[in-house]
Amino acid sequence: MPVLPTAIFWFRRDLRLEDNHALFRALSSESTVQPVFIFDSTILTRLDDPADARVTFIYEQLQLLQKQLKPYGSSIRIYYGDPATVWKEIYEEYKPSSVYVNSDYEPAAITRDLLIRGILQQYEVDFNTFKDQVIFEKAEIVKNDGLPYTVYTPYKNKWLTTLEEQLPLPSYSSEQLLNNLRQADYTLPSLADFGFSLSTIPFPEKTFFTGIADYADTRDIPGLENGTSHLGVHLRFGTISIRKLVSCAYSSPEKTYLHELIWREFFMMCLWHFPYTVNQAYYSKYDHIRWENNTDHFEAWCKGQTGYPLVDAGMRELNTTGFMHNRVRMLTASFLCKHLLIDWRWGEAYFAQKLLDYDQSANIGNWQWAAGCGMDAAPYFRIFNPTLQTKKFDPQFIYIKRWVPEFQDFNYPSPIVEHAWARDRALARYKTGFQLS
Repeated sequence: MPVLPTAIFWFRRDLRLEDNHALFRALSSESTVQPVFIFDSTILTRLDDPADARVTFIYEQLQLLQKQLKPYGSSIRIYYGDPATVWKEIYEEYKPSSVYVNSDYEPAAITRDLLIRGILQQYEVDFNTFKDQVIFEKAEIVKNDGLPYTVYTPYKNKWLTTLEEQLPLPSYSSEQLLNNLRQADYTLPSLADFGFSLSTIPFPEKTFFTGIADYADTRDIPGLENGTSHLGVHLRFGTISIRKLVSCAYSSPEKTYLHELIWREFFMMCLWHFPYTVNQAYYSKYDHIRWENNTDHFEAWCKGQTGYPLVDAGMRELNTTGFMHNRVRMLTASFLCKHLLIDWRWGEAYFAQKLLDYDQSANIGNWQWAAGCGMDAAPYFRIFNPTLQTKKFDPQFIYIKRWVPEFQDFNYPSPIVEHAWARDRALARYKTGFQLS
């Protein structure tokens, strides 16, 4: 029997064996496939917490993958380090003929993949990329003149029209080809080997959301336990197939949940088209706003001690669980930028540090939306009133009592800014910033 060449499948934002596009292509090639994962030290060394919950989530998914691979006599190989260095090590160990990955659209990931592609070309190794974490990527959904959309609704309409032309969505039965994996028996290193420890924060289960039909009525009520899907972390790390989730959402008569999945792709492709928005406002005139950036106010916001119960409840939920209800995310972000006049980048960085489901494109897109400076953003003069938001979305204080039980006690702090005064200040400051642009 001839010895088959080795192909490497590189797990990244696709930690599953089922309906995995690049894994399917690798297993369908005339090669024996070795799966690998790289704990990227250039990312991990920037994390503040050695028990970062996202690292634990990744590690637990890798343990699950290892268990699923065992019946096939295969094993995932785990590395730690700078990917450029690690890939030279991988080549020396396996001498692969090809590498398969699913595409990643974040600016840093694009730069990384160009570097790895160049390294592998020196060894005459093919670097094959495939679309997996989105339905439509890059410039697949653009205006008729080829320019990218910067407003959500026309993007959504074009997205839906294109989807309907392509239904049913493809399914890549990678799980049926696992006999083509390379035979190996590796022992997974521990998190301690990388300087990390296990987090105690629980993760939401990976189940298809059963509330799609009621989503329009439940999604804005933070006091409901299951009003939203809690699938963000699974979409972020690819433990669930976006094709299966979209197919499920599309089949429902109620399309609100599907529209939220389209928002995800809108922001992802906006960042791909406009990578400068990582640290600059999409509309440059908003970069001239003079922020207060009061560090005491920022600390109070971070700790959930602003004196506005719904804002504080959201921040405490985030700090405790790594999750925050979407309606409250909008309120807390608006409050930071407009009530406190603190640069949206401060809030974006804090959410990036805390959110289990942190996704760079969605985080940047939503923070710029809240600050009024991004694509299809809330206008700068739209300033949420925390008291009215409470009356509308948590009138019985169910959510607030869960996270701020002392909100009616004498020791609960007074509001750090008065709403009407803060609103007038924000409007004036934004207008002055525009005049300076």
